[in-house]
Amino acid sequence: MVRMLSANFSLDEFIFSQTAARSGIDNTPDAATLRNLRHLAEQLEIVRDALGKVPILVSSGYRSPALNRAVKGSKNSAHLSGLAVDFTAPRFGTVLQTAKAVAACPIAYDQVIYEFGRWVHLGVTPPGAVAQREQLSILVAGQYIGGLRNVA
Repeated sequence: MVRMLSANFSLDEFIFSQTAARSGIDNTPDAATLRNLRHLAEQLEIVRDALGKVPILVSSGYRSPALNRAVKGSKNSAHLSGLAVDFTAPRFGTVLQTAKAVAACPIAYDQVIYEFGRWVHLGVTPPGAVAQREQLSILVAGQYIGGLRNVA
């Protein structure tokens, strides 16, 4: 049975990981993380509407601590708490166009990152928290630059 977090996003989309499947890592969120994932999915619904209701393809959502270590994620990644998602929306436009459209959305986000020219990272704030609305780009691991732009 498919458990929906929102009208268009399922829990499976946010917890599936090829790395976890290959490595036998349990990527099941706890109750607090599940609440965050619902909030994240609700914010992604607003993004989806802003993108003309095109499909959003989630590549990474929640990461358990073991999975985050396996993929060499940041020790304080918002993925760990279910407040971040990496995605593309190919029917909308390029990844950079998508990142810029997401940054213009009226949602409370901490970060929109144009990552490696391949996907958009969206980190949302917990309900009631102050949004940082930081926009970054990265092409080389660990080398973030301000703004959403192609980096060479």
